[in-house]
Amino acid sequence: MLEERKPEELELMRVAGRITADTLELVGRHAKPGISTKALDKIAYEYIISKGAKPNFLHYNGFPGTICTSIDDVVVHGFPRETDILKEGMILSVDCGCVYKGWHGDAARTFAIGKISDEKQKLIDVTRESFYEGIKGIKDGSRIGDIGAQVQTYVEKHGFSVVRDMVGHGIGRHLHESPNVPNYGLRGTGPKLKKGNTIAIEPMVNAGSYKMKINGWDARTLDGSPSAHYENTVVITEDGVEILTKPSGED
Repeated sequence: MLEERKPEELELMRVAGRITADTLELVGRHAKPGISTKALDKIAYEYIISKGAKPNFLHYNGFPGTICTSIDDVVVHGFPRETDILKEGMILSVDCGCVYKGWHGDAARTFAIGKISDEKQKLIDVTRESFYEGIKGIKDGSRIGDIGAQVQTYVEKHGFSVVRDMVGHGIGRHLHESPNVPNYGLRGTGPKLKKGNTIAIEPMVNAGSYKMKINGWDARTLDGSPSAHYENTVVITEDGVEILTKPSGED
């Protein structure tokens, strides 16, 4: 159920959001050829702890890392591993979150590792921009389906596909709350959004088919095409949305 957050609750979510976003910025600076995803996970863990927060992914339903590190055709939920060494031309999607004084933040970014193909760069760019298309015009009184319809239209216009098996979600006292926030759908459908509601909007976009093969945590594109991920935690306002997972330097 969507709840209206109190001002003091939103302030704690802003802190959690900034820590999450700053962690992703830090990981992105270190995501270069030759580093392991396990080393990136350690960087993220130490930063979050240093800010007085806790990683909310670590041990969540048995997940072994602070961040999800998903390379190329891995859509989401990639495990950080010593043996996963980043190489020139890869793309790396990093999903990250933290909990601060009982309130959660969640965000994701996709990084280019060295020089990448034009197709992969376009995929990263379209995925990021589809998030911003998704929140256009969203405000108090909008419906969940409005977001997904706008994301889907933008992504498909550029020749890519939106993942159906994984969706965004409500967020607050818990990392995952209702309702689901799909990246596809029809305008005017789904639960109505109200001022003070907090949700995580996270387009996951495949260069090829939207179909996936899922084996436990492992979630990959069925056709082996690359996939990108971009996510922010937002709060609905009277006349728009506020992004809670902005890096400190963007305030």
